[in-house]
Amino acid sequence: MGFGTAHRETIAAAGESLRLAREKARCARNDLAAGRDPIEGKRAARNADAQKTATAKAQRKAQALTLARAARAYHERAIEPAMNAKYSQVWIRSLECHVPAAIWHKPVAEVGAVELFEALAKVRRRLPETAGRVRRRLAAVFDDAIFFGHCSFNPAGAIRRKLTEVAPGKANPNLRALPYVQVPEFVAELRQHEGVAARCLEFALLTAARTAEVLGATWGEIDEQAGIWTIPGARMKGGDDHTVHLSHRALAIVGAMRAAGSDYVFPSPMHPARPLCNMGMLTLLSRMRYRSRTTVHGVCRASFSTWANDNGIARPDVIEACLAHREADKVRAAYNRAAFHAERAALLRAWSDFCDGRESAGEAAPGRKSADVVRFPAQVASRFR
Repeated sequence: MGFGTAHRETIAAAGESLRLAREKARCARNDLAAGRDPIEGKRAARNADAQKTATAKAQRKAQALTLARAARAYHERAIEPAMNAKYSQVWIRSLECHVPAAIWHKPVAEVGAVELFEALAKVRRRLPETAGRVRRRLAAVFDDAIFFGHCSFNPAGAIRRKLTEVAPGKANPNLRALPYVQVPEFVAELRQHEGVAARCLEFALLTAARTAEVLGATWGEIDEQAGIWTIPGARMKGGDDHTVHLSHRALAIVGAMRAAGSDYVFPSPMHPARPLCNMGMLTLLSRMRYRSRTTVHGVCRASFSTWANDNGIARPDVIEACLAHREADKVRAAYNRAAFHAERAALLRAWSDFCDGRESAGEAAPGRKSADVVRFPAQVASRFR
């Protein structure tokens, strides 16, 4: 059994080494006399120190692995590779925006069910659907952390039933939609306004497309000869390519916007290399005094859907296909691969005629000029030169 190092730099150092060795030897003899193995004792002490160090390291690691880091790690590993870029961004953004900082930056193993319930209950009172999505996403994060041994309890799963007992708040004002009977009047007033935002909003209304899809539209997606706008899956909420059949008025808007000379169909007037900001259409709604009555999403998509469904203009499947909604029934979605191109084209033409105030598909209302001619304002076009 060794008793340490013999230091020989000086006589004093060598003497001290010898003294310590003799003291350790005496202790070892005492252990042997008491029936204890000094070598086993030394090994046990070394193992205890190693265990203590490992425990401290694990504790430091647990403290460092916050809910935010666990969520981002899961998002990077499981969500980003499987989902399109837009959905992936929305997925993590919903957690960053709606989980309080005190919980978001807390060690994942220390997040309690009660505090998480109280936080999400506040979200549910304002945004019921968002609260449900955030809870489901957090449950997936905690399940992942449990699998890798970072925590032993899933608080998001524990509050699932309890959260449904919280009474949701009133309907979200952001979902306001203009009654479809008022849409022709709205469109007539909209066409009195010049500028990119006005044409972008009208194009979004005629195509029943989402705001982000219209703002991000590029010329490579537009086939003017075929009258088709093909949105790649990377820019779609559902992740699949979506084809939009353009009416005569929508094509006229597209043709007029070529004067901008930008890569984007609807560029920013101040920065032609960038797309129009979504605030542009909201600001236009405010100037038109419609901001308190509808939203861009409401007038472009909800009004269209209500008009088509209430009047039986087309089959529900065709209407949902125009809106690029996913089939909720997974079994039916697996078998129904129909695209309904002809019916969707007819439906959007009928919607364009309705927006134009026409009595029928081919006849313009008295006193109203054809809407198929669009003039790109010279003062706006000059900004892009």
